Amino acid sequence: MKNRILPFKPKLTACVTLALSTAGYTSQSLAADEAKTVERIEVTGSRIKRTDIEGPSPVQSISRADIDNMGYDNLQQLLERMPVAGNGTFSTRGNNQDSTANGSAAVSLRGLGADATLVLINGRRVAISAFAESITNSFVDINSIPVSAIERIDILKDGASAIYGSDAVAGVVNIILKKDIDGLEVNLGYGGTDGPNYEETSASIVWGTSNEKSSASVIVDYFKNTSLSSSEMGRLGTADQTANGGEDFRSSRGFPGYFYVDGVKTIDPDCPAESATSSGSCLFDYGPFGYIAPASERVGAISQFEYNFDNGITAFMEMAVQHNTSIAAGAPTPLDEDAGLTVPGSHPNNPFGQDIEIGRYRTVDAGARQWDIESDTLRFVAGLRGEINDWSWETAVQKGRSKSMQTGDRTQGWVRTDFLQQEINAGNYNPFGGTYNDPAVIDRITTSLVRRGESHMTSFDANITGEAFSFGDNIVMMAAGIEYREEDVSDIPDDQFQRGLIFGTESVSAAAERDQYAAYVEFSIPLADSLELQLAGRYDDYSDFGTTTNPKVALRWAPSDEITVRGSWAQGFRAPSLAQIGLGPSEESQFFIDSYRCAATGEDCGVLDYNIQFAGNPDLQAEESESWNVGFIWAPMAELGFSIDVWSITQDNKIDEQAFGPIYDAECNNQNSTICVRLPPQGGQSLGVIQKIHSTFENVSSQEVSGVDFSANYNHSIDDLGLLKFNLEWAYQDKFEKDDRDYTGEYGYPEHRWMFSTNWELGEFNTNVNISYIGEFEDTPDIDFDGTLDFDSNTSRMVDSQVLVDLQTAYRITESTKISIGVNNLFDEEPPFAIGDGDSDLYGYVSAVHNPRGRYIYTKVSFSF
Repeated sequence: MKNRILPFKPKLTACVTLALSTAGYTSQSLAADEAKTVERIEVTGSRIKRTDIEGPSPVQSISRADIDNMGYDNLQQLLERMPVAGNGTFSTRGNNQDSTANGSAAVSLRGLGADATLVLINGRRVAISAFAESITNSFVDINSIPVSAIERIDILKDGASAIYGSDAVAGVVNIILKKDIDGLEVNLGYGGTDGPNYEETSASIVWGTSNEKSSASVIVDYFKNTSLSSSEMGRLGTADQTANGGEDFRSSRGFPGYFYVDGVKTIDPDCPAESATSSGSCLFDYGPFGYIAPASERVGAISQFEYNFDNGITAFMEMAVQHNTSIAAGAPTPLDEDAGLTVPGSHPNNPFGQDIEIGRYRTVDAGARQWDIESDTLRFVAGLRGEINDWSWETAVQKGRSKSMQTGDRTQGWVRTDFLQQEINAGNYNPFGGTYNDPAVIDRITTSLVRRGESHMTSFDANITGEAFSFGDNIVMMAAGIEYREEDVSDIPDDQFQRGLIFGTESVSAAAERDQYAAYVEFSIPLADSLELQLAGRYDDYSDFGTTTNPKVALRWAPSDEITVRGSWAQGFRAPSLAQIGLGPSEESQFFIDSYRCAATGEDCGVLDYNIQFAGNPDLQAEESESWNVGFIWAPMAELGFSIDVWSITQDNKIDEQAFGPIYDAECNNQNSTICVRLPPQGGQSLGVIQKIHSTFENVSSQEVSGVDFSANYNHSIDDLGLLKFNLEWAYQDKFEKDDRDYTGEYGYPEHRWMFSTNWELGEFNTNVNISYIGEFEDTPDIDFDGTLDFDSNTSRMVDSQVLVDLQTAYRITESTKISIGVNNLFDEEPPFAIGDGDSDLYGYVSAVHNPRGRYIYTKVSFSF
């Protein structure tokens, strides 16, 4: 019988792969009959089922044991510690009413954004969140995936559009769920901070049964955390950071406020001296009104079923439901000139004795605004799989839905301007002197609100994989498939927003739909005993923007059992998000200096908050990308391994907001501009107060990102002292160039991130230490806060690096009972001080990079039956 090379049974290098999660594999000659006894599996980054555990692309695998050792019951907290994560990762941390995706979380690989990171569950797409983040960034809400249901997490650190389609520009996070469960397991957990009062409670039940014909499993998961208010956080809970060397980002919408008397800006006489500005504003500190961590509660269930028919076909089904609740809070309603509020001279409390206009004012007496948020996700997959000769096949249909609702009632601070004007005209509401008005009056000026969002996905896929043909003495493996997907999203704000009756929150409106079909093919070609070539290509056709074809080429060379060299090149794309295409008029606020008005009138010369209004662009084209990776793995022994990968990703046609600085420079010195809309000038001035600035999204930018990943792993067994394991994951980013600016080492883009882990197993004890590092970076990207980024021409202070240490010890009391005790952020490190960016980071730290939660102590117990 002629021996054939079949990809690819692992030897020493593959053993080290289990620890490194990025190591390669080696090929060897096997008899065909012998090979058929080896089970082939599909690994992340390839559709081809293979006998080894790693393809030519770098994959970091986080095992169930790793997840348990880190001690997190929240998937986002776990993923943000990974060095491959970067700018654009976001969570419920810092949730406030200005966020557009409250209650949700997402991961961003390489800092390219959550919309450039494809999240899969068991290798399949899931429905996107109904609410987009930052108005238009669509993402998969990872808060809808319970940690207790996860068997492992594969992070593909390579472009993968040729394999998986849109969004896999920076890589793929593939969540593999537990299956083949036999028995019952109950897990309970509780923890809290030892500073400000914050607590987390978790519980899960994992059940499964199986026999020769079928298997079934059900996982029920519960998670709850209390609120951690900004008011409890000391220096991190105020927008006035001048005492710490930062900026005063307090709002010009004050309590009391300012007015226009005979067209002249006039501050309320009762404005405290420490809040009054030289230009006549009365500042208000909104910082204490938000949440570092909002209260949330999540309950979900995931079930998986399989049945093996006598003809060799297996039917499978997955069902998942999740219900999440959360809150978001913001300061009391801020009003400005655009509200058009006036006070008649006959008002009993009017100190000016004539009709006046209200400039900027805040209804503090109506209370802080709060959203109650509910989200429900549903996922259903049903399919068949089997084998025909040397080919495996699978086909499935999937339905997914994400549904979210935000509500606020009359007790939660939502003020209507028309109701407020009525009460002012009647002399019932006093807007002067920082007065707290009668609760009966407050009840008449407030209202209830609701925002509803929903996204749907329906998909069908079919694929085959197996031995395509002989290539000399070797066998070429192939995978091919087709996919069809329909998606739609709607985000409907309350009609009171649409009519302009509600002020001070970022209103979002969106509606869009599309369908898409795709076909792909992939080959694994063993060119020699130690050399594999991977070729892949995918064609996608979208109903809204057209077609795209994306190839991938990868090589893996293993000249010996100890050494593996790999390299890949791929093209990719990201389709415009449905929110970017179908966005209705939506607003956000930005702090900057209105330098034109300051020069013309001597007013508004400080950093103040203004409204930016966005609208969608149905003519957007897909983003295009090109990526490459070159890696080297050295595994001199089964207990020791190293890998290093050099990588690069280039994105063209990048969809982004129109740059704010050029819009301001070109439009805001013109009182009659329809882009930079100003209110009528007062008192003979040439420029009025900015009412709003219009913007949109365009294919306007390109970016190039590159760096180096390094992994090292060592296991050492000591007689009578157990087993020691050491692992290092290090990510160095040497370039993040966007529109000819290099962001590397600048605000939110540290060059270095690493995590070092050590684990000691001794009998029934298991102790784990994780040390994570985030490097320093420069502060304040817009140093003079004039709306134009200037970090490449000016030098700011540095935001210090941060080291966090986590410790956990577990003890198996009996064969069925295990208890764990741990501390995250053992040394209670505060986030390093940052002046901020005048946008989302206003409280003395960088919220998207550094976690301010403090030392967290927890215990967990697990029972198995």
